[in-house]
Amino acid sequence: MPDLKLGKLPDRTPIKLAIMIMPDLATDLAAYAAAYQEAYGKEEAITDLIPAMLAAFLESDRNFVRGRPRS
Repeated sequence: MPDLKLGKLPDRTPIKLAIMIMPDLATDLAAYAAAYQEAYGKEEAITDLIPAMLAAFLESDRNFVRGRPRS
């Protein structure tokens, strides 16, 4: 088979993760969701925003990105 420009796609199977958070964090997340809705005019569930928030946080941590093993 010839080499393709597009590599093999990574596993995209969602993984369910359950966590417990403190009430002040829940309040802040609700406030963030409200700010998101005001900024973009679209209501998104907190549970839909959290994965994007975590990904953005990890991508912005330069020490983590530098030391992370490449897959």
